[in-house]
Amino acid sequence: MAVGTSKVRFDWLTIFFYAALVGIGWVNIYSASLSDASAGYFDLTQIYGRQLLFIILSVVLIIFILAVDAKFYERFSSIIYIVSVASLIGLFIFGKNINGATSWYSFGNFGIQPSEFAKAATALALSKYVSDIQTNMQEIKHQLRAFIIIALPALIIIPQPDPGSALIYAAFVFPLYREGLHFVYLLLGFFAAALFVSTLAIGVPWVIAGVLLITGFTYFKNRKRRPRVINYAAIALACIAFAFSVNYIFNNVFEQRHRDRFNIVLGKEIDTKGIGYNTNQSEIAIGNGGWFGKGWTQGTQTKGNFVPEQHTDYIFSTVGEEWGFVGSVLVIALFIALITRILFLAERQKNQFSRVYGYSVAAILFFHFFVNIGMVTGLFPTVGIPLPFFSYGGSGLWGFTILVFIFVRLDASNFVHS
Repeated sequence: MAVGTSKVRFDWLTIFFYAALVGIGWVNIYSASLSDASAGYFDLTQIYGRQLLFIILSVVLIIFILAVDAKFYERFSSIIYIVSVASLIGLFIFGKNINGATSWYSFGNFGIQPSEFAKAATALALSKYVSDIQTNMQEIKHQLRAFIIIALPALIIIPQPDPGSALIYAAFVFPLYREGLHFVYLLLGFFAAALFVSTLAIGVPWVIAGVLLITGFTYFKNRKRRPRVINYAAIALACIAFAFSVNYIFNNVFEQRHRDRFNIVLGKEIDTKGIGYNTNQSEIAIGNGGWFGKGWTQGTQTKGNFVPEQHTDYIFSTVGEEWGFVGSVLVIALFIALITRILFLAERQKNQFSRVYGYSVAAILFFHFFVNIGMVTGLFPTVGIPLPFFSYGGSGLWGFTILVFIFVRLDASNFVHS
């Protein structure tokens, strides 16, 4: 590709991983949505036909993204972010309610979900801010401003309601950590999540006993350093207070469907015909695949339409049933390869903007991939997070395409030869 009189070298390995995942994704969407064997691949009345059209339009989008000068994305990142936030706010006025969520703009038979594009816009804005301050993320004022950039779109998405899409914004903590955010933030996040789940699973009294035991053990282990008792007491009291708040949050903030999903995952409820039906059928489908699967379009669970939303959030159950353990491992390996490659490229970037953006891309992809597969296999509650490049939908595919190929373009700017 030529830009002026210079030649730009793109990272073809990243492009290969992207193309492989999109291609395998379409193959599984075809199988999951095939209802009439006589219909052609390009039949737009079929889900797989529309997805193929989305893929073709993605190629046009890629050409456009790669043709734009890399400096454009940094220079106009703030404007892109503001437009994106405005598009999210506009949903409350002009959005269409689909399946209980006002997350779409409808144009006849065509719909756009702006939250899928907001992730790339937020990544650009965060990268711009971090690179502009020319310092690490140790200062509280910089941390606060960065968290506002991340939280603003998430807070607008939550009341749509679309908590799954909002949850993705937690991934932006990882690029900030790479840029100097103290490890304690990650530690607090993981610890709070563990404390929350533990309280739901075993109850407040046992959690309090555990907190006191761990605090006491840590204090006596470090007693030669003369630790201040008040600091340990404050940490223990904060943990206990949080444990007491869990039940209130669970019963008054969460909706009933969210409470049911948590209870099923924690083994406190067994509901294979109600709220747990999707996950149960998905686990059956994956288990049916064995080592090598039942073969393309041969999955009995898939063909019997036993798994609802199998072409969207639960598409990985088709992979498990029709391609088996070996095929599932291949798909997981491709995702890991793409994410690892992006991290490798991010580390070699010559400027901070590109590096932060690269880490943001990798974090978002990993979060989607990790949570979706955990959800489909019953390890996590169902939260409505799609599998990148696999789940059906034009907005999702284009959002991930924009996310990845802006970084491909930024990376290529490091290898311009006359």
